[in-house]
Amino acid sequence: MTPRRQRMLAVGLVLLGLTITTALTLTAFSDNMMFYIELSDVSEGKVPRDRDYRVGGLVTPGSVQRESGDLTVTFTLHDLQHSLDVRHSGILPDLFREGQGIIAHGRLDETGIFVAHTVLAKHDENYMPPEVAESLKKNGYEPAQSL
Repeated sequence: MTPRRQRMLAVGLVLLGLTITTALTLTAFSDNMMFYIELSDVSEGKVPRDRDYRVGGLVTPGSVQRESGDLTVTFTLHDLQHSLDVRHSGILPDLFREGQGIIAHGRLDETGIFVAHTVLAKHDENYMPPEVAESLKKNGYEPAQSL
């Protein structure tokens, strides 16, 4: 093999390796990405039912219902115009309460209820998750501060 062919083979193998590495990295990221979906998109049916995503809003006052005997909680999340029923089985954050801004990670079930596997609450009275703040701002609500 001539030196020119050896260089071409080496360059080709390096490019092939980079292509494979890039493809595997992008595949791993796309499988682990969790998109934020606004409640308006959920109510209009514009969301996939086969993958997890995040939704956020305010917990509707009077909507929190705890099932006796286990850790299942159902509540309604709203953004002043749209609402979504959420069910979570597990321990809720200490800061979770009615009127609180939260983000829930999960997916819609067949009945249209959002089944959350994780619920995140804001960490103090002055902070609201940026996605929730933006969604609420579009609907006329001004949170105290959004970072």
